[in-house]
Amino acid sequence: MIRALIPALALVSGLLAAPAFAQEAPAAPLPDAAEAPAPRTELVAIETALGTITIALEVERAPVTAANFLRYAAGGKFDGAVFYRAMRLEWGEQPNGLIQGGSQGYPDRVLPPIAHEPTDETGITHKRGTISMAMLEPGSATGDWSILLSDMPGLDADPDNPDPARRPGYAAFGHVVDGMEVVEAIWNAPLDPDAGEGWMKGQMLADPVTMITVRKVED
Repeated sequence: MIRALIPALALVSGLLAAPAFAQEAPAAPLPDAAEAPAPRTELVAIETALGTITIALEVERAPVTAANFLRYAAGGKFDGAVFYRAMRLEWGEQPNGLIQGGSQGYPDRVLPPIAHEPTDETGITHKRGTISMAMLEPGSATGDWSILLSDMPGLDADPDNPDPARRPGYAAFGHVVDGMEVVEAIWNAPLDPDAGEGWMKGQMLADPVTMITVRKVED
């Protein structure tokens, strides 16, 4: 922005130094912050057995996490993988919860873990339609991720939280632009009450939904 203002300031200085009879030119308008370009995104189509979900990856605001997802997609590592989990929260406006899928169960497809990009640094918060990395702790995320069906601010970074485990939050890195009805169909699929471990028991889909292909949408 400073560089953009330099020519305008030089023009104004020149006019002030010109003879008094010279016609005065209007000052150059300042850039309008509202006209600033939106952060760059890349579209990816997730073709599933229940329909296609199109997501916009935040390659500018969350470059590490978005690039990781694109590497998995370009290498075909999500092709044939599944959505295996539907977390259903009983409170609040429905639908409330998330679906989860990715490379879990396919160890030969897993790439090295990536650095954590917290929401207080990226500015991408957990809203309905947000895609967010699954992880056990910061720096452990690989190829599993969730899509939210409701706003879940509890997943955002909270640096001042007295519980150290809550401070980093999860890494949000994009959002659904088309196909939320498919996300809801996956979320509504039957669950296996006996599948899953610990607090995730009862959240596993009885018949996981296959991702047929996951590919970047070319311009």
